[in-house]
Amino acid sequence: MIEDAAEALGSSIGGKKCGSFGQFGILSFNGNKIITTSGGGALLSNNGEMISQARFLSTQARDYAAHYQHSQIGYNYRMSNVLAGIGRGQMKVLDERVAARRKNYERYLGYFEKVNAKGYAVEFQPEPNGYYSNRWLTAITIDPSTNKGNHRESLRITFEQVNIECRPIWKPLHLQPVFKSYPFYGDGFSEQLFDHGLCLPSGSNLTEADFERIFEVLDGVFR
Repeated sequence: MIEDAAEALGSSIGGKKCGSFGQFGILSFNGNKIITTSGGGALLSNNGEMISQARFLSTQARDYAAHYQHSQIGYNYRMSNVLAGIGRGQMKVLDERVAARRKNYERYLGYFEKVNAKGYAVEFQPEPNGYYSNRWLTAITIDPSTNKGNHRESLRITFEQVNIECRPIWKPLHLQPVFKSYPFYGDGFSEQLFDHGLCLPSGSNLTEADFERIFEVLDGVFR
């Protein structure tokens, strides 16, 4: 089993860190993640032999020889030493980044609790007992039928008009044009999340002034 923990660095379930549940785990260090090397990621495993093979394949599968010789097809997937150094340095502040993201979430949660008290029904992702989320991204769902006609796209456009970026949550793969001819099995829940879900500004460096701007926009929508 390969565990996709791309966005979950710093999160845990029952005290066990995300990325350590599968035979392999993967992390993303893309520029928008909780820590970054500007790109790339990490492959995790407790199986030293499999990691050694993965490292061999990711460094062009070069045979042990004085000349360049290849008995297997390899790839150039290695991260540069410079980027790896940046990543190692940022690991030292991971706990601070997680704390900042969780604080963002609490700010939004407190705001929308007041909004919902006015008759709206904006929802968040829960954190079940035993789970600890890095809250890398704060996302909400807005069902127009329970939010006086307000919906994800109208809110996104309102933010865009004042140069604040928000995005819909990820479009399900089976709705992507490139996969339209492939079979899909589901119950419509992922489509519902895409229709109603919005990712709010969630950077670790959001300031009090940034939140004032954000809440001013939200005040105009949820009057």
